[in-house]
Amino acid sequence: MSKIALDSGEGFATVGALEICYQTFGETSDPALLLIAGLGAQMILFEDDFCEALAARGFWVVRFDNRDVGKSSRIDWTPSADPAGKIAAPYLLKDMAGDAVGLMEVLGIASAHIVGASMGGMIAQEIAIRWPGRVRSLTSIMSTTSDPKLPPPGAQAAQVFTAPPPTTPEEYVEANLRAWLIFRGSGFPEDEKRDRARAMRAVARGGFDPRGGQRQFLAVMASGSRKAVLARVTAPTLVIHGADDPLVPLAAGEDTAASIPGARLVVLPRMGHSLPVGTWPRIIDEIAAIAAIAR
Repeated sequence: MSKIALDSGEGFATVGALEICYQTFGETSDPALLLIAGLGAQMILFEDDFCEALAARGFWVVRFDNRDVGKSSRIDWTPSADPAGKIAAPYLLKDMAGDAVGLMEVLGIASAHIVGASMGGMIAQEIAIRWPGRVRSLTSIMSTTSDPKLPPPGAQAAQVFTAPPPTTPEEYVEANLRAWLIFRGSGFPEDEKRDRARAMRAVARGGFDPRGGQRQFLAVMASGSRKAVLARVTAPTLVIHGADDPLVPLAAGEDTAASIPGARLVVLPRMGHSLPVGTWPRIIDEIAAIAAIAR
């Protein structure tokens, strides 16, 4: 009999002053696995089939909307100049990590396998640094230490973030289609068929307010490098990166793995800055393997 239960639907957890929207897959008796999405991305970045496949491997899977996206709370903040010349940000990545830990607390999860993609990988790293007892294993996907010496995004990928923000749902969907064509890399044409439906689902769930993603970007920029403190991480660690990532170049994944004691680096050929369906079996196998070491 399958271990997958019907997904729980979306719930809300009160974490400090915020409401965090989440959803679970699988059996609560299985080890928890927390999925953390990237910049401006709703929890559905980790698609239903992906979550169900992880649940079938014996995990209680929890995905959630970070603050400022989807159905989770938006932050009320007015930009202002910092007199010291520092980047002004409404919050930092450590605060977003605190949201994730707070969600775990509400759900009664003492510790979990933490999996983050892109900015979500940065948040996952922050959890492993600041709340080591909460982390059974760490998986950092297409992410970075934020060391300023690392190579920058490619020109096309960088232009995605400098383009005028969408002002209508239709513009949001079209902007998403263009972005994924740049981010994904070559060799995954079947995923293009899923892009429009995913973007339309995101609009239906949480709108298309670009300001939340802009505030998250400021949090990334203001949080600085984790390279030195990643040496403190004690959890078994997996680093997954695409060989053709145009946004967070492979050097960033290599640097992440080199900065965490004992980390295993897996480089996936042809993968860019996305999670194509064709990569799911390998990614899920690798997550299950690192989790098995931690059990």
